[in-house]
Amino acid sequence: MPQDMERKPQEREGRPEREGRRDRGPRRDRRPESEFQEKMVSLNRVSKIVKGGRNMRFAALVVVGDGKGRVGCGIGKATEIPEAARKAAEDAKKHLVHVSLKGTSIPHEIIGRYGTGEVVMIPAPEGTGVIAGGPARAVLELCGVKDIRTKSYGTNNPINMVKATIQGLSSLRNAEEVAKLRGKTVEEILD
Repeated sequence: MPQDMERKPQEREGRPEREGRRDRGPRRDRRPESEFQEKMVSLNRVSKIVKGGRNMRFAALVVVGDGKGRVGCGIGKATEIPEAARKAAEDAKKHLVHVSLKGTSIPHEIIGRYGTGEVVMIPAPEGTGVIAGGPARAVLELCGVKDIRTKSYGTNNPINMVKATIQGLSSLRNAEEVAKLRGKTVEEILD
């Protein structure tokens, strides 16, 4: 009998025989990895009174961010929670804003306003951490801010707090942007 015929099937051509699921290639039912992280801030059960009774739905508030200065929020409504969260995440990705960061904090103090809600954001030295309430914390963490102090005034409605935080962050300007707007150098601005 020739030498080639005596070899076992897994030794053929120097390749071991494949075993198990992990070597069969990519699965088709998985979604591609997104660069964004998602965090559900609040989930409300809302109802509408109709002739036959009540229509129950869920309204989800989701914040998405890449941790590098882009963040957005969205609201989605559906009869089931996962569908509401998916719709909210899609809405949030359509409303992304760019945030100017300075190291691990923000470049200057800012007040974000939306409705009757106000969120005061103060830059903090490295190692402070994110000192913020729930809705503002979600936005700041997903934005990539690691050191900041915040205080919210007015409403404690999560939707208004998230939108006030995003409005404040989108209003931030670093020294390079201000110098470009004024037609000066960064040194002239900082002196």
